[in-house]
Amino acid sequence: MNESGEMYLETIFILLQRKEEGLHAIDIVNHTGYSKPSISRAMGILKRDGMIDIDDHDHITLTEKGKKIACRIYERHSIITRFLCSIGVDDETADADACKIEHIISDASVEKIKEFLSK
Repeated sequence: MNESGEMYLETIFILLQRKEEGLHAIDIVNHTGYSKPSISRAMGILKRDGMIDIDDHDHITLTEKGKKIACRIYERHSIITRFLCSIGVDDETADADACKIEHIISDASVEKIKEFLSK
């Protein structure tokens, strides 16, 4: 999966945690600032790839496959953000940098950071 797809899955995961009612594409538009056509295209790709489901009311949910990837990316983001903050990076910069790093860092490095943070 490419970085863009991972970012959308993570966004959907985060928004689903916040929403009490169904998640719609417009919620993703409002959160990301991307255009409606861009979000619509991305949702079509994610649906085709079995990452999300869209019901008759246009509610978006993650499939098990999509949720697994979204959780992995979200965990990486959280760990990297915590690590960067722990070494003195301000919250906003740490969050922005974690968004970039989470897609390219190895599993081994993430595990070592987790070990470091648990000490």
